[in-house]
Amino acid sequence: MIKIYDTTLRDGAQMEGLSFTLNDKLKIAQYLADFGIDFIEGGYIGSNPKDDEFFKKAKDLNLNDSKIVAFCATHHKSIKPQDDKSFNKILELGLKHACIFGKTWDIHAEKILGITQEQNLSLIQNSVSYLADQGVEIFFDAEHFFDGYIHNPDFAIKCLKSAFEAGASNITLCDTNGGMMPSQVFKITEEVKSFFTESGISLGIHAHNDTGMAEANSIEATRAGADLIQGTINGFGERTGNTNLCVIIPNLALKMQQELNSRIDLKNLTSLANSVSETANTSSPSRAPYVGKKSFTHKAGVHASAVQKLPESYEHIDPIKIGNIRNITVSELSGKSNILINARKLGMDLDNNPELTQEILRKVKQMEEQGFAFEGADASFALLLKRMQQGYVQSFKLIDYLVLDRGSRKEVEAEVQIQTGDEIKTAIDFGNGPVNALDKALKKCLVNIFPNIKKVQLSDYKVRILDSKSATGAITRVLIESKCGQSTWITAGSGENITRASLNALTDSLEYFLLNS
Repeated sequence: MIKIYDTTLRDGAQMEGLSFTLNDKLKIAQYLADFGIDFIEGGYIGSNPKDDEFFKKAKDLNLNDSKIVAFCATHHKSIKPQDDKSFNKILELGLKHACIFGKTWDIHAEKILGITQEQNLSLIQNSVSYLADQGVEIFFDAEHFFDGYIHNPDFAIKCLKSAFEAGASNITLCDTNGGMMPSQVFKITEEVKSFFTESGISLGIHAHNDTGMAEANSIEATRAGADLIQGTINGFGERTGNTNLCVIIPNLALKMQQELNSRIDLKNLTSLANSVSETANTSSPSRAPYVGKKSFTHKAGVHASAVQKLPESYEHIDPIKIGNIRNITVSELSGKSNILINARKLGMDLDNNPELTQEILRKVKQMEEQGFAFEGADASFALLLKRMQQGYVQSFKLIDYLVLDRGSRKEVEAEVQIQTGDEIKTAIDFGNGPVNALDKALKKCLVNIFPNIKKVQLSDYKVRILDSKSATGAITRVLIESKCGQSTWITAGSGENITRASLNALTDSLEYFLLNS
């Protein structure tokens, strides 16, 4: 059985721009435990108050069979193990699992730590034995092992044997620089395995992604005999990141038929990836294998048509297996299948109306040629479908607008005029920019008729210049994301006038809300 060791809360937290609060760490630990991760590395114990507090509070989590692991280094050369702050904190808190990392590359021992090879071996042996003798299960992270083995294999193996003989139950081989190729990892792991054939020791792999090989290297290590994989959710980590567990886990289970912890439910994998990203305040990786929003998205008309008839024709697995969904986009590359599929999702059956379907497709291609983008703006496509059907009446129509941005004033003034039924309404309001001012003026016109309109908030605003050669006269594409409670939707606008493009996206957003409320 392959065991999964998560280091999102420690190695993953070393990613630039990422900073977990104590509550973030506790929430993520619970997500990992609920998913069924075997070992959860909580942080570098003794290095900072937040990580120490995490290990105290983690005892109150419902971990099921998941184990919390404290991370630390071998003791400093100038002190004894019993005087090491991290070791004593582990014992003080009664922690049962610890990961000790030590140097296994001779040049690191000699040039970074400034010690002899024999002293390095003693540091490893004394550190592991001190905690192991007191009932703590020890994982030994052989830092820079692959580089060390290539440079001086005798010394690298002696380091591993020192950890094993001192009581480590697992030795994890680390590609700390992330520079190994899969063939190297397989060969070296296989050779290491041969040194411990009779011991029953567990071998692990810890890979970084500096050559884009972290997942491949982890897979090759298991093929060579490793039975534990360290990694992070979404590949978080220093530099280019660590082995992505959201890739490794389904590959092991679905592609290699490897046995994993029976508590792991792959149908929760996409949810886990999104929950960790949300807690970390980072965007979910839309193009990530398996769990990305675009992993099972089909844009071309040929693909959309085929996948409806035979999903495996363009999908390597059923997305339901890992909790993801299929998505058929609408764009200039669309065919009739894209239109029909998305219409069904919106509750409209166009299968028996080929003329309208063809007209909608022509309209989509025409608008996209002019700079519009329906891909990623589902609300705008829904409105297009409605507007092209007979009998549809808009909640309101924009008649006119005016924006005044005087340099002497801090706020921008906007006036809008709309029509609702037979009534014309005008409103003026102020904002910190033209879009904000127009948004407030529109809502002031509508709020007496549609009180819930005040609940709509603009949550994201993106602008893209489509033709840089035209400089300030270029066509601009605007995407506006709006939300109300837990619901979010995206609308688009385009044109040479950025204010008008923004207003079109804004009015579409409000009309979509009123249509669905």
